[in-house]
Amino acid sequence: MILIDNYQTILRELIPYHASLVAVSKTKPIDDILELMNHGQLIFGENYVQELIEKQNEIKNAEWHFIGHLQTNKVKQISGICNLIHSIDSIKLLKQINQEAEKQNRIQSCLLQVHIAEEETKFGFASDEVFKLVDGGEINQLKNISVKGLMGMASLSDDESKIKKEYKTLRKLFENFMTDNFSILSMGMTGDYKIALAEGSTMVRIGSAIFGSR
Repeated sequence: MILIDNYQTILRELIPYHASLVAVSKTKPIDDILELMNHGQLIFGENYVQELIEKQNEIKNAEWHFIGHLQTNKVKQISGICNLIHSIDSIKLLKQINQEAEKQNRIQSCLLQVHIAEEETKFGFASDEVFKLVDGGEINQLKNISVKGLMGMASLSDDESKIKKEYKTLRKLFENFMTDNFSILSMGMTGDYKIALAEGSTMVRIGSAIFGSR
């Protein structure tokens, strides 16, 4: 069931920040996605490769983002069907995506996932690795990838000061590389998107506040 009032409230909250919304539709049926599209939502985020493929086959006029952990052996399956991959967490994965995009003679847009949380279970590059990749020119050698910005997930915590600190850290890192092309800072989910917006997020990923609990 789509929570339309919540959805419209979130859209209004994004306006002052000029931020965009990724509606996280994982595990949700096609009918729910189509209903939300009828209200103007076009960007949807999926966490699982097979589910993304099935939904993209059904709905061609949406903008699909992959936001889950991506294994290198799954890259071939989603190459060419994702508008943006948020969760690039290794140079090995970058090279694999570049290789598949080169085969298709296309450019794949991506974000670099940065590890900002305390949990070791979170994925992502360390800040110094991001500097090495971007400033060191390693990314420029991958001609079929366009890195559009950074993504991060804060600690799963009720401590708002901790979450704010982690998002602030990511924002400061992002500011080192900001250009017209490197302009997306994807941070903030249902539980913490307001903090993320206040700390400079340009794109939030929200699921349960729109689609209801899973």
